[in-house]
Amino acid sequence: MSGTKLLSLGGVIVATALPYYEDATAPAGLAVDYDRYAEHCRWLVGNGCRGVGPNGSLGEYSSLTDEERRRVARTAIEAVGEDGVVVVGVHGPGSHQAKQWAEYAAEDGAHGVLCLPPTMYRANRGEVIAHYEAVASAGLPVMVYNNPIDTKVDLTPDLLAEIAQIDGIVAVKEFSGDVRRVLEIKEKAPGLEVVAGADDVTLEALLMGATGWFAGFPNVFPAESALLYELATAGKLEEARALYEPLVAAFRWDSRTEFVQAIKLGMERVGRYGGPCRPPRGPLTGEHRAAVTADMSRAIEALAQRQAA
Repeated sequence: MSGTKLLSLGGVIVATALPYYEDATAPAGLAVDYDRYAEHCRWLVGNGCRGVGPNGSLGEYSSLTDEERRRVARTAIEAVGEDGVVVVGVHGPGSHQAKQWAEYAAEDGAHGVLCLPPTMYRANRGEVIAHYEAVASAGLPVMVYNNPIDTKVDLTPDLLAEIAQIDGIVAVKEFSGDVRRVLEIKEKAPGLEVVAGADDVTLEALLMGATGWFAGFPNVFPAESALLYELATAGKLEEARALYEPLVAAFRWDSRTEFVQAIKLGMERVGRYGGPCRPPRGPLTGEHRAAVTADMSRAIEALAQRQAA
């Protein structure tokens, strides 16, 4: 990685869920509620999270029109202002699309971008590197996103070591679920920040030296998630574990197919607006809804007991 000083993309940055309201003229009859989304971004930062990440998979970016997608990013940037950072998802099928979204993010005032490898093509090593060179050329700090489950491209530690040589690449969101990778990435790419990407291995990743958490369930529990990050990075294992253990059953939904619907239901369980999803995502089945509700109830009860103690 270059010696250029770039913004750290560590801390708790929330991959934001996106609210809709019914509108027969909008795609699938659902229009983006930008005012409600802006309020949600401010609420997350006001409850201790470092920033927000619009247009990730949790934000249903692939179900948005181009106009909606850019407006969502602008809404987050304007809502957060100087109170936090905004890391915009710029995922695209090819490098030209991802680069264009990164250029838009730079124009609109984002602090950084999050980028998957090519999303609809199983790219080889050289193609992955070329993809990230193109995105980094837009000039914003780049967090690469390793999600081999969805992309079928695994950004292994040795490949990340090569990607980290690109000027502007500063971090990796690690979503393989293999916590052993944290130390291996730090060994092979010591200048690259490792960011926990899967909520249900967050504590383990932070204890191994991850410096950030690009997170889903802080949409539901922002203050508690910020506290968990603080405890873990301070090495306060017993306190961190006591907070984490009753939450982790809910956090496991972040790694499941129905993660968007589950997190939106979780938001509703704590009095926030979650709402529906656009296709291809449909509503939770009765079985899944009952399971999410049970896991959320355990988490909410434990937090209530913690506050009462």
